Amino acid sequence: MEFARARALWLAKAMALILVVDDEPGVAEMVSDALALAGHQTIIAGDGFSALAILRDRLPDLLITDVNMPKLDGFELLERLRSSGNDIPAIVLTARSEKKDLAEAFTTGADDYLPKPFVLQELILRVNAVLRRSGLLSAGKILECGPIRVIDDERAVEVNDERVQLTRTEYRLLVELMERKGKLVRKRDLLENIWGMGFATGATVVDTYISYLRRKLHTADWNGIKTIRGEGFTISDN
Repeated sequence: MEFARARALWLAKAMALILVVDDEPGVAEMVSDALALAGHQTIIAGDGFSALAILRDRLPDLLITDVNMPKLDGFELLERLRSSGNDIPAIVLTARSEKKDLAEAFTTGADDYLPKPFVLQELILRVNAVLRRSGLLSAGKILECGPIRVIDDERAVEVNDERVQLTRTEYRLLVELMERKGKLVRKRDLLENIWGMGFATGATVVDTYISYLRRKLHTADWNGIKTIRGEGFTISDN
């Protein structure tokens, strides 16, 4: 009982939720154990199809995937995710060392690439670097606005107690708004914090993603995401 309680407390404080995909159980467990020692929570999938099933219900902060897997390899997994609008940050692990494989990793949407065999300490450093760039919330935080609830330790979004699946970018945009509920959030700040863009080069992308959020979150009784013309956006309980 004491162990279970201690484990639950540790999970609540985990820095990030990471999906590890590898068809070699020993490698997956080794990576998972190293991530746990670094303070992260993990989910393990034995192949690409299992990873897709998990990602339909969960919103991890990071994907670490092997390339050489049967049925659906790591590159194909990334291609399917990106084509469906899932922009979860990803690190690719592979025994391949050819330059064309490095190019394919980044072409398919990987954020980083690590050849096997690798040193676990280097993997942890790369994981933390990608997570820093992703701008995570503090684990365990809960944000509420109107019918919306963001449960950070699960990276979950609920509307009227029903789970709603958001892409990584949509999730970050929602968090930016909800952390400043009732206040003006300027478009230029969203562009810089989420996309790393200047105002002139990416002025329309925020409006596009705001429309995605409205489509997924607004209800018959709640239309709380408002545009302040020429300034930015707000989110409110009413």
